[in-house]
Amino acid sequence: MSGHLVTPRVLADAALAVVVGALVVTTAAFDGDTTAVDYALIVLGSAALAFYRPAPLAVLAAATATGAAYVLHAHPGLLAALPVLAAVHTAARVGHRGWAAAASGVYLAAYVTTGPTTGEVVEKAALLTGWFLCAVVTGLADRNWQAYLRQTEQRALEAERTREEAALRRAGEERLRIARELHDSLTHSISIVKLQAGVAVHLARKRGEEVPPALLAIQEAGGEAMRELRATLEILRTDEPAGTPAVLVERARAAGLSVQLSVSGEERPLPAALDRAVYRIVQEALTNAARHAGPAKVQVRLEYGGDELVIRVDDDGTAEATRPPTPGIGLTGMRERVTALGGALHAGPRAEGGFSVRAELPWEAAG
Repeated sequence: MSGHLVTPRVLADAALAVVVGALVVTTAAFDGDTTAVDYALIVLGSAALAFYRPAPLAVLAAATATGAAYVLHAHPGLLAALPVLAAVHTAARVGHRGWAAAASGVYLAAYVTTGPTTGEVVEKAALLTGWFLCAVVTGLADRNWQAYLRQTEQRALEAERTREEAALRRAGEERLRIARELHDSLTHSISIVKLQAGVAVHLARKRGEEVPPALLAIQEAGGEAMRELRATLEILRTDEPAGTPAVLVERARAAGLSVQLSVSGEERPLPAALDRAVYRIVQEALTNAARHAGPAKVQVRLEYGGDELVIRVDDDGTAEATRPPTPGIGLTGMRERVTALGGALHAGPRAEGGFSVRAELPWEAAG
């Protein structure tokens, strides 16, 4: 057997066969009439127990045949029934009650013929019958217990799935509530400020007056605030990606950012949670590069590995390793999203200048 097939279960099954065989062989050794044929029958019947998991009926047949042959040939004591008892128990455990009862009957019939007196036959046959009955009953009890454990585990998994769905539903409802509150409380006010600033700028230019820089700043800030608010509301109303990293790169290029996208490894469809995380991470990293990196070049890399997907967004902007930035809401949210998927995030200035974001997302946790 190759090393990678030796599991704790295989070792336990082999140990069972060795223990049972050792007990029967030790008992047989005290009988001076035991022959090499008897030892061979004991070893074969006991060794078969090592394979009771993959082939319970075959083990039952082998143990019963060798046990009955040993009884008829050597007329041993009651402990000779141990291999057959174990095989009967394991067969009943997997649901073969009829075959287990039939094997018990065959062995008992063989044992009855070896009794020297009627009284001894009745006594030992009754004792063996009780043993075989216990083997069948305990096998059935074990089977029912395993079924109960599987049902309990299934119910626990179902309850966990239900809780996750309820949590996702509540999170969606909360996002919609926040979106409505932001829309009702901020959108109108910012629109009024932007409108009034625009009217003031228009009137100043119409009268030929110099437009105050503060007024222009208010107008520009109002427009930027409206765009940011709309983007935030869109994210709150739906947490699903609105495209792919390639789409994000094209949008960034259209906005004037120098961006290159490269993909390595074997591309594959992404689970929903991972697909959403990839989109948001690339989106946030490009947004930060556009705001803080200055006229920089940005490289977006997606590396499909065997165990994880690695996202890298590097720029050669103005960030310096000696002045690490204070993490804002964007980086904090990015880290929380990566951590929730069991991954790791590294974000900070590069030694050669610029900023780097590296997210490592495992396939298993995302699935």
